[in-house]
Amino acid sequence: MTYTSDQIERALKAKGYAWFTGGNYNLNIVGIRNAFTGDVVTNWFDDHITLTYSVDGSQRFHIWPITTDPGIKGVIAFQARNGVARLKAGQYRGAYQIGLHRGRYKALVQRKPVTVWRDANKDTKFDEVATQTGMFGINIHKAGRNSVAVDDWSHGCQVFKRWADYNQFIAICEMARSIYGNSFTYTLLESDDIK
Repeated sequence: MTYTSDQIERALKAKGYAWFTGGNYNLNIVGIRNAFTGDVVTNWFDDHITLTYSVDGSQRFHIWPITTDPGIKGVIAFQARNGVARLKAGQYRGAYQIGLHRGRYKALVQRKPVTVWRDANKDTKFDEVATQTGMFGINIHKAGRNSVAVDDWSHGCQVFKRWADYNQFIAICEMARSIYGNSFTYTLLESDDIK
């Protein structure tokens, strides 16, 4: 699926979410969950993350494949007492910062509470019944060099399919941090929010 920055901006504004326009590298980081697969655990990188910002008055727009959902192994072999986490759609203002994912490499790591769906029945279908809000390590990070299956890469995290895309993304985030400080807003939409 292809999206435009105008579509993303309209979708955020329709929901009353913030859309950042002032200054260079004022980032709009927006995930788009594939709503067409319904509640099925696909185990694919079938979602997207977009990045919209301006540099010297010129708008920049990027779109990369990610997963916003846990994979098969994450759903079946989760360790959380309440079930595997799946980030609930919404806007999380200032909820992320550049830090280390599991102490290993730079990522956008959770710094404020977010809300997740909890699914504990291991039936490979996502349930949206029980929510929980808190600090769960729901980070934005990378999978393998060019991963095919999600498998165990996500237990609620937003995960890039390809290293090269992720490296480009985190480099832009570092530019933004040098201007605005170490605080990032992440918005997650469902694909059917976008017209």
